[in-house]
Amino acid sequence: MRTHQDVSESEMDRQARLQFLTWERRPADIQGDLQKRLKEKLTRSAGAQIADSAYIASDARIFTSSLILGDRSWIAGHALVRGDVEIGSNCSVNPYACISGKVRCGNGVRIASLVSIVGFNHGFDDPNIPINDQPHETLGITIGDDVWIGANAVILDGVTIGMGAVIAAGAVVTKDIPDLAIAAGVPAKVVRRRGETAAAGKSRRSEVEQALLRISKVAEAEWRDVRERHLTPDGYLSADADGMARMSVRHECDAIEIAAGFGEQPCGNEAKAIIDRLQALQDPATGFFPDPFRSPDPAKNIRDDSPALYNVLAVGYALEILGAHPSHPISGVEMDAVALCDWLEALPWSTRAWWCGDRVDAIATALYFNARYFRSGRGRELLFGWLTTHADRSTGLWGNPTAEQGLLQPVNGFYRLTRGAHAQFGIPVPFPEAAISSVILHYRNNGGFSGPTYTACNLLDTVHPLWLCLKQTDFMRRHAETIAEDIILHSPDRWQPKRGFAFADGQAGSLQGTEMWLSTLHVAADLLGIAEKLAFVPKGVHRTRPAGLGL
Repeated sequence: MRTHQDVSESEMDRQARLQFLTWERRPADIQGDLQKRLKEKLTRSAGAQIADSAYIASDARIFTSSLILGDRSWIAGHALVRGDVEIGSNCSVNPYACISGKVRCGNGVRIASLVSIVGFNHGFDDPNIPINDQPHETLGITIGDDVWIGANAVILDGVTIGMGAVIAAGAVVTKDIPDLAIAAGVPAKVVRRRGETAAAGKSRRSEVEQALLRISKVAEAEWRDVRERHLTPDGYLSADADGMARMSVRHECDAIEIAAGFGEQPCGNEAKAIIDRLQALQDPATGFFPDPFRSPDPAKNIRDDSPALYNVLAVGYALEILGAHPSHPISGVEMDAVALCDWLEALPWSTRAWWCGDRVDAIATALYFNARYFRSGRGRELLFGWLTTHADRSTGLWGNPTAEQGLLQPVNGFYRLTRGAHAQFGIPVPFPEAAISSVILHYRNNGGFSGPTYTACNLLDTVHPLWLCLKQTDFMRRHAETIAEDIILHSPDRWQPKRGFAFADGQAGSLQGTEMWLSTLHVAADLLGIAEKLAFVPKGVHRTRPAGLGL
């Protein structure tokens, strides 16, 4: 049993770590009483305007006349900040850095330990007057977005550092540095521009394009074999995400989406028969689509049945591909403001954010069908209002990390939620830069995924959020592009001849795995601007064009 003393010592150890490892801050640290009191004190004593999602370590030394600190930025312990300083969003000031005078930092600026940024200067021209008696001069320093300043670098007054520049460790910057330049030395000089050593970059991009063309060619030649392998007289038998083969209406819808992605969806009498069969699955009372192979529990609300919820997507989009739509409104999602908010707030966001995102995805999609085909679906205004006010400003996500899985639940939940809501309706996400940081951090924390975690779900749930958020910002774009390139480069080796893609390593190729991996490749290629090199274009669940209904 932990004692009060143990808890106190544990908290003291954590506070000590946060002075130097400030990136380990958690929402609880940002929102805690200690941080709130510090921010209140700095508001009074240092003219500070500090974003709610920003964090300042307790041992940082802030003696400013004016300080602006943007969303999700942080200042580590033992850093010194004085003068008139503005720091944008997603910035970091590491231990023992010194920022003095008039300094303006953009967004996404990384300032390493022992950096000295000096936005003022002593006069010294008159040798007859002691330097300490000569007037100060302040021209100010301007640092653009997405700049990295290495350890022990010095930035002198009057300098402007362009967007995307990198200042090497130990450099002394006395003159302006242009956008995307890498500067090093004393005094600092531009040694090259980011992306200009194009031999390696062009070679990698060429490899990516060739890998995409290879997988496109083999998938286009063999997708019919993949589909036929799983067709039985009673329907489609294929593996689910757990690797177990089951009968499911989802598998038939995956088969339709794969064919449509290659431009060969069913037509004529075949399409009519499929439409009649799929429309007959809809429950006229609720509008949901119970799976005929796995009946929902009659004792539970149908909104709690995962197959019935997912079939809103699977069956609904398959019907659209075939030129039809659900026969009835999905009335089970039409709730008034109180009922919708109560339902959303009862979901287990703190422990199962992916499951919650899955629910929102289905509800938003049902509202889309209602709005498009039945002149209802006005609940989407209520849904987006709730989502906007409940997004976490510090992570850009909904829900919380867990001790066991880290960011897995909220990151994967972000994909499901925004797929059906923001991406489908063409609505911007609330905090795109914070979301990008969280998704890339999650990807890196998992080493880019491997073995059992290298699944269609984990990769799609990484690249789709990056693709979506990069429509609003260029923040960390190159990092996101590298992830997309890696996904494509690894894809040709994952295709199983005439079996398609497996959902996860160690499994057999399946309809679900094939459709999801092809869609993941399309999204990755679209992020890189080379989607035309892949023959497959998702037309259903994973389509990338918004419906255009908006709010």
